[in-house]
Amino acid sequence: MAVGVRLKTLLQAWRGFGNFLGLSALLAWLAPSAALDWQPQLAAGEPWRAWSSAFVHWSRQHLWANLLACAVVSLFGWGARVPPRCALAWVIAWPLTQIALLLQPTLLHFGGLSGVLHAGVAVVLVELLSRAGRERWIGACVTLGLLIKLWQEQPLGAPLRHLAEWDIAVVPFSHLTGALAGAFSALGLLCLQRRRAAAGKKAR
Repeated sequence: MAVGVRLKTLLQAWRGFGNFLGLSALLAWLAPSAALDWQPQLAAGEPWRAWSSAFVHWSRQHLWANLLACAVVSLFGWGARVPPRCALAWVIAWPLTQIALLLQPTLLHFGGLSGVLHAGVAVVLVELLSRAGRERWIGACVTLGLLIKLWQEQPLGAPLRHLAEWDIAVVPFSHLTGALAGAFSALGLLCLQRRRAAAGKKAR
């Protein structure tokens, strides 16, 4: 019983942040504002856009696709039984995903959860790869799939892609910045935890 309660508590952080992202995107759709989307020329004067732009969606298809993806990423973390540290890494990666878009200054406007969701996937993958046995193999296979997806999208090419199946322009570079932000955030916190654990053992 105690193990079940502890596991539920551990997963609440990840699921809670996933719910927060989805609900915030819905609220931003219902009450749109010109002060939310990412604009590189306003990054210094209006830094909140690095956070709020993730909630901006340009069409119903864009919104619902990302809400579905948000549910999938939340379930992915739930299935992997990620610790609260992973939720913190996801939170850290949230603004970094958009700030890294400064490397693509010709992208004058950006909105959407897709970059942050790629960050969440990367966080879970770092966690799985840090484990042993079957979980590491699953992490390696999904990581390979993510890398292939990113490569096929050619994120370092034109900033905007117009695809037949989308009614908006897609920004593959945000998928890359999200994946990198998530991976580095997760790796940083994982290394910090292991260093503290090693220091604790020496202290004994």
